[in-house]
Amino acid sequence: MHTAKNFEVSKIDRRSSDHAPAKLVVIGGGSGSFSILSGLRSNLNVDISAICSMMDSGGHSGVLRDAYGVLPPGDVRQCLIALSQETDLLRDLFSYRLDEAPYHGANIGNLMILALTKILGSEEQAIEGMSRLLNIRGKVIPVTLSSTHLNAVLSTGEIVRTESDINLRSAQCTTGALPSITSVFLDPAVQANEKALTAIEDADYLIIAPGDIYTSIVPNLLVSGITDAISRSSAPMLYVVNLMTKHGETDSWTATKHVEEIAAYAGRVPDAVIAHRGRIPPQLSHSYRVEHAAQVVVDRASLSDLGVRFVFETDVMSRTSVIRHDPRKTADAIACACGELAGKEANLTAKVS
Repeated sequence: MHTAKNFEVSKIDRRSSDHAPAKLVVIGGGSGSFSILSGLRSNLNVDISAICSMMDSGGHSGVLRDAYGVLPPGDVRQCLIALSQETDLLRDLFSYRLDEAPYHGANIGNLMILALTKILGSEEQAIEGMSRLLNIRGKVIPVTLSSTHLNAVLSTGEIVRTESDINLRSAQCTTGALPSITSVFLDPAVQANEKALTAIEDADYLIIAPGDIYTSIVPNLLVSGITDAISRSSAPMLYVVNLMTKHGETDSWTATKHVEEIAAYAGRVPDAVIAHRGRIPPQLSHSYRVEHAAQVVVDRASLSDLGVRFVFETDVMSRTSVIRHDPRKTADAIACACGELAGKEANLTAKVS
């Protein structure tokens, strides 16, 4: 096992002998992908492709999906903003959410994607247009261009339909008792976006972002063609483990249990795992205990037994009022892991604390 300590990384190299930027494919959705992409954006030696989930059915994305028959824009928007090289003002504009009637909850970025979809004729063209407007580094790729919904099978045999209802189970539970999720599936089944498959095929490194296992990460792996592409890829795969468990989804899960579930759906065990080292301050963790969430325990020996080649434990947590991955720290840890997996530690410089 390997423990990372305060790495500052000069660059991430390709596994091939040329000097082109390393091709990183980040798979996920929600705030987890946002954090990873925000940190990687400033690394000039990477070519980033963000493959994002398209199964969101709640909030403003759900409203637009139902009203206009478009694909949910929320995860795409977050990835676009994370990779934007424009001013903070423009990024803030596309993140802005109205909080007064009659437009309460409406997000400006979502509305811009909707408008461009109507103007240009497709969500794919709208994303390309937004990419130019926001001057992003890299590409944002919907995992599928077809409409589908996420469904969860519970330990009781009950089926919970739609991503928003799966998420609401935890928020609405006050007793602490929730049946666990045993599996998830898409209805209807959908084919992968060809651009997503090409990105995975061409990748130097595959990165599974942190995020809700069943509503942000696994939905990407359920899309027909994605798991096959990941299994065929010779690129090392990294997984950034969640900081906290989620009630009703990952109760009491260790890092190994997270990795086992990712491997079950991805068709392969990650080559490297990045995990937070250190205890989460009590003043932060208290509010999560009310939600029946706890810090994920990193069980290194079990990860090794599972077949994980490297476990990088370092401080990757943001020092804010919310428990989140810090973009810069996590990007540095990813670069460290990539260097180790490529056998090119000469490209890493350790900062002595």
